[in-house]
Parts: sequence; structure tokens; C-alpha cells
Amino acid sequence: MTPEVYQKKIQKIKLVLFDVDGVLTDGSIYVNEASECFKVFNVKDGLGVELLRANDIKVGVISGKASPSLNNRIEQLKFDVSVTGCKNKLPSLKDICADLNVEYSEVCFVGDDVLDLPIMKVCGFSIAPNDAHEYVKEHCDYILDMNGGFGVARKVADMILLNQMKSYDKVYEPLMNKIQYGDLSGIEQ
Repeated sequence: MTPEVYQKKIQKIKLVLFDVDGVLTDGSIYVNEASECFKVFNVKDGLGVELLRANDIKVGVISGKASPSLNNRIEQLKFDVSVTGCKNKLPSLKDICADLNVEYSEVCFVGDDVLDLPIMKVCGFSIAPNDAHEYVKEHCDYILDMNGGFGVARKVADMILLNQMKSYDKVYEPLMNKIQYGDLSGIEQ
């Protein structure tokens, strides 16, 4: 896909959805002595999510797994929509789009494995981290230059917003206004 084609697709984006394991995390699961599982999230993604929302783009997750650590992160970042424990993700996309009055062509989905392909094939713009499964990389619109878990949401936010708004000043203006006037609500890293 040429840069002109993907720029045209990005212009339409009103909703960004992320898979979690392998996208917002590096796919690792840590287990402590009490057999409790933990995941590590990158703090850069928090600002990426806030930047998208501050610029009127809805943000959410559709994850094949559910976990307390994921639920905590969803709460911290105040995602607009979240579906967890969902192996068949396409029906969830259909419901989310209906609820938010968004067309598939206005959705960007970021995924890394074959469970993400049904959504990636119908959404307006699909992105994969650099370490995504090879088959996924063959079928997505854009491959990031970074692996999952290393600030993917921030990178995607900058990419979409810079394409739509043409300058970092415009991208960061809503966030800087909040900070300037002491309104730090919703700004979570």
C-alpha cells in the first residue's frame, strides 16, 4: 500500500481498537509464588490513549483473554469500549460500531495474531507490531517499526493524529490546554 492510500484511509478514522496481548503488552505473562498472573503495560500508551480521546477519537480494546491486571489497566486508561475474554472478535466489532455509530471503514484495529485477522480484514485501517505473526503482517495495511508492548498505542496515536491534523502543535493542543489550566483529569500514564 502506498503512503497516499494509507493516509487517505487514516483520514477517516474515528475509532481505534487494540488487541492487548502482543500489542499493548509484549505477550509475556508473569506468575508470582501465589500463582497470580501479571502483565506489564508500557506507560507511553496511556498518553497515546489520552491524545486520541482529546482529539475526539474513541479508543478501546478487544482481547481474547480476560485478567484482573487487564481490567485494572482498562479502568486506569478509561477506554471508551472494552471487550475481554473474546476469541471470536468480529461480532464484538459489529456491536461496538453499532453502539458508537461508526462504520467499519472508520475503525483502525491493531492486532498481532490470527485471532485478529477477521477484524483486520474488514476495518478501515489495520496495523500490526513488528513482531506480529508473519501471516498477520501479510494481511495488514501497516507494520509498525516496534514490537508489541513497547509503546504501540502511543505510536499509533501519533501516526493517526499527525496524519489527520498535519502538525504536532495541533495534535498536542487539546492536551496542553488541559495541563495549562490544571485539568489533569483523565491524563493517566
